[in-house]
Amino acid sequence: MGLTALTLEIANPAESPVRASVEFLVDSGAVYSLVPREILARLGIRPHGRQQFRLADCSTIERERGDALFIYGARRGAAPVIFGEPGDATLLGATTLESLGLVLDAVHRELKPLPMILAGAPSL
Repeated sequence: MGLTALTLEIANPAESPVRASVEFLVDSGAVYSLVPREILARLGIRPHGRQQFRLADCSTIERERGDALFIYGARRGAAPVIFGEPGDATLLGATTLESLGLVLDAVHRELKPLPMILAGAPSL
């Protein structure tokens, strides 16, 4: 296994014609995606809250959170995004992958369509 990098476009959900191309490290173990604050600011994406995160070394950090539109080929999906600070890695997390209908095949280091299941109560 190794690292999987992927380039996606991101946009402000309210102003999707304005986009930025960003290279991400795919991290299916991360819940949210993380993008440098400068890129999000250029797109007019504003934070709407703060959240604490536990790192692999068990320390905690706090970062601002907002929402972004992610575009990969013909796929589009909105997902939460964390405002990255200097030194933070640019990550593509599980929530974004799911919003795009994709899953990481870590063995082959590629994205594959996510089988979507819609379950509900049977008709009476």
